[in-house]
Amino acid sequence: MQDKYGVMLMAFGGPASPQAVEPFVTRLLGGKKVPQPVMESIKARYRKIGGSSPLVDITRSQAGVLQNILGEEAAVVVGMCYSEPTIAQAVKQLVDSGITEIIAVSMSPHYSRVSTGAYRKEARRVVERLGYPVKLRFAGDWYDHPLYLEAVFDKVNEAMAKFSDQEREDVEIIFSAHSLPLSYIEEGEPYLDQLKETVSGVAAKLTQSWQLAFQSKGRGQGEWLGPQVENVLDQLAEQGRTSVLVVPVSFVAEHVETLYDIDIEIKEHAQKLGLNFHRSAALNDNLKFMQALAEKVQETVRTFS
Repeated sequence: MQDKYGVMLMAFGGPASPQAVEPFVTRLLGGKKVPQPVMESIKARYRKIGGSSPLVDITRSQAGVLQNILGEEAAVVVGMCYSEPTIAQAVKQLVDSGITEIIAVSMSPHYSRVSTGAYRKEARRVVERLGYPVKLRFAGDWYDHPLYLEAVFDKVNEAMAKFSDQEREDVEIIFSAHSLPLSYIEEGEPYLDQLKETVSGVAAKLTQSWQLAFQSKGRGQGEWLGPQVENVLDQLAEQGRTSVLVVPVSFVAEHVETLYDIDIEIKEHAQKLGLNFHRSAALNDNLKFMQALAEKVQETVRTFS
C-alpha cells in the first residue's frame, strides 16, 4: 500500500446557518419541496437550538482527533451526505492531493439504509461517476467495539453525577435510538440487532435498571420501532419512579435530534410528569471513541493489496 491513504468520515450533515435549513431539507428529500407550514416548523426547531446544527463542526473535530491518532500516514477528511462539505467534495479533495486509496467510515453506529447505506451508496456513485482512480474500502462495523462501549459507559457515569446520591438509587436509564420503519427490520436490516448489542454491552457495566426506547419517529406511514421514549416516561411516572437518564445511544454527535428532540421536547414531557430528567452527552470527539475508529481504520488498511 502507498505511504499515505485517505480516510473519509461520512455523516448525515446539517445546516450550518438558518439560511441553510431549507436547502438542507430539500436535498435530504431528493429535491422534493416541503409544504411551507412544515418547513416553518423545521426552521423553528433549529431556531430553538441556535439556528443551525453543530454536527458538521463536531465531525470536523472528530476528524482532527482521528488524524492525530493515525499520524502522517493518513489524510482524514469529512464528507456529508446532505450538506457541505459533501462526500463528492471530500473524495475530490483526497484525489487532488494524490491519494489513491480511501477508507470510508460511517459515523452512524448502527447500519440502516437511510444512514450508512446512503453514505456508502453516495461514495460509490461519486467514485464511479467521476471515474476517479482510487480504491474505495468501507471500514467495518464498530457498534460493539470495546472502546466505543467504554466511551458510552463513561458518558453515562458522567451524567449520573448530576443526580444526588438519593436520586441515583431510583434512576431509570433509557437508551434512546432513532426510530425506523418496522418494515426495514423485517426486510433484514441489522439496525435493531446491532443496537441491542451496543445497549447490552454498555448495560452489562451498569447497576441501574434500564430499557431501550425510540425517538424522532418520521412522518412515513406504517408501523415504526417502539416504544417511544415519551411512552416509557409515562409508564415510569405511573409506577411512581422519580428520576430518569436518557442516553442517546444511536447518535455520536450533538445535533437537532439530541439538542431539540431530547433536550426540549422529551425533557418538557418528563418535567410535566414530575420526573427529574437528565441526559448523557453525545460522544463527539471523545478519545476512546476516536481510538476505536482508528483501530477499525487500521484493520481496513490491512485489507488493501
